[in-house]
Amino acid sequence: MTNSVADLTDLRLLHLADSALPIGSLAHSFGLETLAAHGLLVPGNLGAFIQGWLEEAGILEAVFCREALRLSAGASESVAPERWLDLNQMLSARKNARESRIGGLTLGRNFLSTVMALENLPALGKLLALNEQEKQDPELRRGAAHYCLAFGLVAGLLDFDERLTVLTYLHQSIASMISASQRLLPLGQTQAARILWNAKQLVVETAERSTAYGCDDVFSFMPLLDWGAMEHAALSTRLFVS
Repeated sequence: MTNSVADLTDLRLLHLADSALPIGSLAHSFGLETLAAHGLLVPGNLGAFIQGWLEEAGILEAVFCREALRLSAGASESVAPERWLDLNQMLSARKNARESRIGGLTLGRNFLSTVMALENLPALGKLLALNEQEKQDPELRRGAAHYCLAFGLVAGLLDFDERLTVLTYLHQSIASMISASQRLLPLGQTQAARILWNAKQLVVETAERSTAYGCDDVFSFMPLLDWGAMEHAALSTRLFVS
């Protein structure tokens, strides 16, 4: 791969991880709003929360993102639909809160639709067509796509580097949580930037640890965040969808 091609590939990866990509990610807090409303999430413990997220949910999503990338790597015309369905169902089974499952699936489908508007990817088009054909519950549709799986799938189709893809996914995930926290907490820009800066080494370590596991080996245990997602609809005032 020449330098110019490699540079273009890296720029496309940065584009797809940009918070400005129109997939609706800014509308979701995935339970953070509930924790903030009850005083359980404050600026002083946000850094520790991010560390806990990376150690649990982060490594889970990293493993599944990597698996989706490997599934689609080198596939130009089609991706095995049964394996794709299996991956999404396996990940759904590891997300206890229905609100988090639906939020992740919504972002994933929006992400795939946005990528289709940017790049002609026949294999991706076929998976999206499956989504339209199925009229079952959104969690069970053949084309349903959790966000981390959608990100990995597209990365494989576009020949992105596996290590860099996982790092980028994890980094933009915690950046989104910190951004949501800025709208929920008295968290200044400098403090938010410091938390993200200090978490970068943890991102690298999480991505590295994820290489030692397969999808059958990882689970996530974050009961407080699951409760926050489930309780979100009961809040009297809400800024976020989830």
